[in-house]
Amino acid sequence: MSELRWNPIAEEWVVTATHRQDRTFMPPADYCPICPTRPDGYPTEVPAASYEFAVFENKFPSFRPDPPEPAVAGSELYPVRPALGACEVVLYTPQHGTTLAERSIGEITRLVRVWTDRYVELGARPEIAYVFIFENKGEAIGVTLHHPHGQIYGFSFLPPKIERELRSQAKHHARTGRCLHCDVLAEELRDGRRIVAENEHFVALIPFFARYPYEVHLYARRHLASLAEFGEPEQRAFATLLKTVMRKYDGLFGFSLPYMMVMHQQPTDGEEHPGCHFHVEFYPPHRTATKLKYLAGCESGAGTFINDTLPEEKAAELRAIAVQV
Repeated sequence: MSELRWNPIAEEWVVTATHRQDRTFMPPADYCPICPTRPDGYPTEVPAASYEFAVFENKFPSFRPDPPEPAVAGSELYPVRPALGACEVVLYTPQHGTTLAERSIGEITRLVRVWTDRYVELGARPEIAYVFIFENKGEAIGVTLHHPHGQIYGFSFLPPKIERELRSQAKHHARTGRCLHCDVLAEELRDGRRIVAENEHFVALIPFFARYPYEVHLYARRHLASLAEFGEPEQRAFATLLKTVMRKYDGLFGFSLPYMMVMHQQPTDGEEHPGCHFHVEFYPPHRTATKLKYLAGCESGAGTFINDTLPEEKAAELRAIAVQV
């Protein structure tokens, strides 16, 4: 059972998805449900013996194209809705014991094209207002399947964080006639201390307002609203900088660093969204090799992050890590 319940205090939808309690939890490597099915082996969700990338519907989705009716009746104060939408899984490699950072630039470039295809196809569905591409990596994030993979959610509404970002973009655009993210990028390039890596088309930086110690954002230099506007050079440059950041993360403490990676791009609701600028945000939970940043009372209860590090110092640490891509 999954449904949307309205929170009138925060003015946002909450998803209840009770069937997700039954999703696979930490299976052994030889019993992974998203590894390719081996000859004479236990059938998995991937019937092919091998693949480059695979995309399929999540077996335990938060949103469905044909959702059931809500379990409870709503009211004027507490509206409810079916959890309409889409949830897809994207497998990065058939190899279980590896990560996206270990794929070649050419392979990651082709993955960018896979993401673009899913953004365009899902976004063309009339019920999809926002296509959210993301990856949760590592047990510290709460990942229950170790096989390298990401996810794509097709929302039937604008998620609250995205909606808030769109409002700030629109206000800045109305006041200045400029893109807020273009101005943020120009300010970061002018200052220079928080730049982690860059190439001809993209810049990786720890923003002035970082909430996590090693929070890196990737910005398109050109004003691009979504993956669908990338040319081939930008696809490859994006893949190169993605891999650069992930390899720097892995070189930081000498182990494969957990993170959340999320893409912010233009909604697919058919509305005007001035100032929308494609970017990626990484949220690694580690603040040292052995300590995690927890979202405790102030962050979770008040919504105010406390970063106990300086973005300028953390950017210098990441910038100094030499990597081969």
